Amino acid sequence: MAAPALVALAHASRDPRTASTVTDLVSEVKAQRPDLRVERAFLEDPDLPARCAKPALQAVIDRLVKAGHEEIVIVPLALSEVEIEEQAITAALAEAGARHPGLQLRRSALLGLEACFLEVLDERLREALRSSRVRELDALVLAAAGSTDALANQSVARLARLWGTHHKLPVSAAYAASAPPATGEAVRAFRGEGRRHIAVASLFISPGVLTDRSTEMALEAGAVAVSEPLGAHPEVARVVLARYAVGAVELVPV
Repeated sequence: MAAPALVALAHASRDPRTASTVTDLVSEVKAQRPDLRVERAFLEDPDLPARCAKPALQAVIDRLVKAGHEEIVIVPLALSEVEIEEQAITAALAEAGARHPGLQLRRSALLGLEACFLEVLDERLREALRSSRVRELDALVLAAAGSTDALANQSVARLARLWGTHHKLPVSAAYAASAPPATGEAVRAFRGEGRRHIAVASLFISPGVLTDRSTEMALEAGAVAVSEPLGAHPEVARVVLARYAVGAVELVPV
């Protein structure tokens, strides 16, 4: 029996950088597991043109079923629930299940905030520091999407503390939406303490409206460098495959 297919699911976006990042990340997943059928798909959004959600999730599922796949694991490409609509995923899978009786669908957990992502952040930040010719740092800001869920924001804060301990630098967590402090506020707070060499790491998967807003606020507040998002890094692909593996095991009859 063939292994379940993997569908990497992202939210539709007007920003072409999002689709490009998802495409590159899926290519990296395929490179790590060439034995798997791996597809990318986007959640449709009524507020966006249909072209922003291609290939759409339903079309990808239909194609996989036509190709003979009876089991599919959906892996949402999101670090937190604010980056993808949980209800939309549930509704989409229910629709697909009703259209294809007997199809086994499993939705994995989000990618989440894995400690291994700190290594990717370090790599991205080094690139930004080289580009900005910055050699000295006295504070760091970890910028994430933010959430109305206080526990989710606390998880970002814990990751920030872990990162700060590793680098022996003060670190503040900041958010692009839904929760204070905003990225610019976090940078200004450090500057108010007399720190002048503050860099910001972008804890996002792909570029988009939130990352642009976060970067703009950070630079206006005086940050010396802002990193690119995690992107299609091999470590991110490994986490995608780890989430897939759990979902695939859950499909096995007990």
